[in-house]
Amino acid sequence: MKAADYSIVERLPNGRIVEIRALKPEDRADLVAAVDRSSAQSLYLRFFAPKKGLTEGELAYFLKVDFVNHVALAAVLQEAGKPVIAGGGRYVILRPGTAELAFAVIDEYQGQGIGAALMRHLIAIARDAGVRELVADVLSDNLSMLRVFEKSGLPFRSTREAGVVHVALRLDG
Repeated sequence: MKAADYSIVERLPNGRIVEIRALKPEDRADLVAAVDRSSAQSLYLRFFAPKKGLTEGELAYFLKVDFVNHVALAAVLQEAGKPVIAGGGRYVILRPGTAELAFAVIDEYQGQGIGAALMRHLIAIARDAGVRELVADVLSDNLSMLRVFEKSGLPFRSTREAGVVHVALRLDG
């Protein structure tokens, strides 16, 4: 399956069904709604700065995904019969073989396995694309994200510097 057409339905550990799928430009309103439902703390942990929402430029960047150098997935749940974005993850190629990874899960859905599911699927896409290493910068107090990386089953190394943990995950090792 091409990354741009990616769509997998799976059951979370709590029994809920989630669709992990390619993020599309038509997801704009749902992405804005997801960010609006995120706490100030969650936005700070994701963006490393206080944020109330996304700028037009940020929205354009997040939605303009070529699925070669920039891959983005959405985790979609059903709420009251309607699909809602509960989280998202992406990687951006930094140099051949290496990509930077980032995630966000809406507060009310944290701790349900959505971050781990996004991670598994991004790893699969990255491996298929020849990515050998995923890197991320994580605030040192973002323990839930650090646990997702540690539990990935991948060779993992990290260094700490000024409140930030630099993480590197090997996909070929």
